[in-house]
Amino acid sequence: MKPAFGFKALFAGIAAAAVGLASFAPAPARAVPPPISSHAAASSVIDVKSGRIVFQENGDERMRIASLTKVMTAIVAIENAELTEIVKVGPGAYGKEGSSIYLHLGEEMTLHNMLYGLMLRSGNDAATAIAEHVGGSLEGFVFLMNEKARELGMKNSSFKNPHGLDEEGHYSSANDMAVLSAYALRNPTFQEIVKTKVKKAPNPNEEWDYRWTNKNKMLSMYEGADGVKTGYTTLARRTLISSATRGGQQFAVVTLNDGDDWNDHKRLLDYAFQYYPSTQIVRSGERVEGPNLVVARSFEYPLAEGEAAELRKRVVLEDETTTGYRLGERGKLELYLKGQRIASLPLYEDGSTRFKVQEQTTFRFTKYEERQAAGFGDIFRSMLRVLFTGESKEG
Repeated sequence: MKPAFGFKALFAGIAAAAVGLASFAPAPARAVPPPISSHAAASSVIDVKSGRIVFQENGDERMRIASLTKVMTAIVAIENAELTEIVKVGPGAYGKEGSSIYLHLGEEMTLHNMLYGLMLRSGNDAATAIAEHVGGSLEGFVFLMNEKARELGMKNSSFKNPHGLDEEGHYSSANDMAVLSAYALRNPTFQEIVKTKVKKAPNPNEEWDYRWTNKNKMLSMYEGADGVKTGYTTLARRTLISSATRGGQQFAVVTLNDGDDWNDHKRLLDYAFQYYPSTQIVRSGERVEGPNLVVARSFEYPLAEGEAAELRKRVVLEDETTTGYRLGERGKLELYLKGQRIASLPLYEDGSTRFKVQEQTTFRFTKYEERQAAGFGDIFRSMLRVLFTGESKEG
């Protein structure tokens, strides 16, 4: 960003100096949350809305994750295909080893219903059928999985398949899976699926419907539980992602290789809700010191007792020559906690038309919506099919 001139430059200098002085002021002693641990080889607890990891043990260690893989499978499918599309079960999906929803060869089912079978019953046959349909091939879908991991900054993850059966080079970490879970839980379709306890779906092979009961016992064991996924293989052992919402705040917990995961998740969720409540830091329309500027949107963040005193604010003014300035933005309010930036909020002149836009959520799914509007899904899958198999859909 080019340096500001005149009054803006003066104000920016004053604001930066004030922040610098505040940073050197001794912070008052605060009550530190008591230590907690679990039986897991690795664990992570994340606030879903803000993405803050409030607790972790060995959170960046690369480990096998078993069927927690299907969280990535589900969100990639949701973002790259229409829920009403018909998925046909091919030879690769039929009779897939491990957990299954017992799909028949050639059976057809909507993607939406198959996602329920994937997440509630952990169907490896459903995972394979979804992958082949959405990605054009298993290889094409795995490519999409790793692209999403890269987009989300999952630096300790590598996906080799859509189901999570043990395979060399297929791994993730507790922190990476926490980040993925928080991202996925912001998607309304994903959220609705993973909180469902029982789902019925049409069964073309029998006189009765499919009836899938969610394997995630946390949905019945913990107040406010609303997700996410169980997992197990002989090498990965027990893996689990759970989520719960209380008072408008949602946390997700990830444990890898944990022989007492149900109890550990209850304890870790209780810990997060008790010691890291969501705190309103700024409100939409709040004025900043100096020019006639207001913050464009509200911001909440989970803070332990005493952490509010460690927050620092910094105003960075927009240069008049930038596109942002011409579009009405006058600067940013940057928020720091313990020296780490946790937010950068747009600033507008009080009363401007841009400021009157409704407060926006942090994450949107506009790329997916734009793809569907343009008929991108079928075209993209055809491209992946040719790229990874060398064949067209007809061939």
